[in-house]
Formats: sequence, structure tokens, C-alpha cells
Amino acid sequence: MKDKDAEFVAFVRARHRHVRRTAFLLCGDWHLAEDLAQATLLKLYRSWSRARRADSVDAYWRKVLVRTVIDHRRPMKSAERPVAEPPDLAAAEIDPDQGIDVLRALATLPPGQRAAVVLRYWEDQSVAQTAKLLKCGEGTVKSQCAKGIAALRRELQGAFDKGGVA
Repeated sequence: MKDKDAEFVAFVRARHRHVRRTAFLLCGDWHLAEDLAQATLLKLYRSWSRARRADSVDAYWRKVLVRTVIDHRRPMKSAERPVAEPPDLAAAEIDPDQGIDVLRALATLPPGQRAAVVLRYWEDQSVAQTAKLLKCGEGTVKSQCAKGIAALRRELQGAFDKGGVA
């Protein structure tokens, strides 16, 4: 195995789970998150020489992941056709170690708020880093985070009041 490949394999072994969880937080679906994580890692492998020379490989893969999620949400290409009946879907994967109520609350956020909250508070990115990843202004990040956190608080308080949070 070449040094480049060995270095990339070591990176994937160390970070794949984190990439997948971040993808899940961005999209809310474990199966889609796995696909997005794999697509991200494939893109990262193709540009590994550039990525490992970057100031931060973690920042590089986050940017690739966010762009992959955004690309996935774009309107269907002309070759794709909607169907009358959706296929049967597998039940959502539930990780008992995850805070289910928090994940449900996170799923209620609009995509922009969700991405801002995940990057700022899950990925611990600065406002400037988050703005750069999302290609928006720092004020937009602050606003999206404030609205997202307020919505999460309301949603979680409602779950708590109903006895849904232990």
C-alpha cells in the first residue's frame, strides 16, 4: 500500500464514525447519512493530496460533507423520475446512546438552521468557520443559530412537559 493510501485509510478508521454522525445530524436519516459519508470520503480520497496539505483536514472534510449534502438537496436531475408509490423504507436506525428527543427536535428545524446548529454546536466550529462552510455571512449564522436553538428549546420543553424526556 502506498503511503498516501495508508495515510487515508488511517484517517478513515479514525474519523468515519464522526463523519457519518455529522452527516446524520445534517440530513436526519441514517441510511442517507451513510451514503453522504461514503460520497464525502470518496471525494476526499480523490483530493487527498490537497486535503492533507490544508491547514486542517477536519475543516476540509466538513466543507466537502456540507457541499455533498447541499448537492443532494438540489432539485432532481432530468434523468430522475418521480414514482407514484414510494418504495418500502427500512425502519429508522435508533441508537439507544443517542438523545432521541434531541434528534427529533433537530429534525424539525429548517435545513439552514439545522446546518448552522450542527456545525456550530456539534462540530464546535466558530461563527466565521460556519459562515465559510455554509457560504453565507456571519450575521446569518448567528441568526440561524439563535432561531434554531430557540426552536429546539421550545420543542424539547414541550417533550419534557409531556414526560418524553428522562
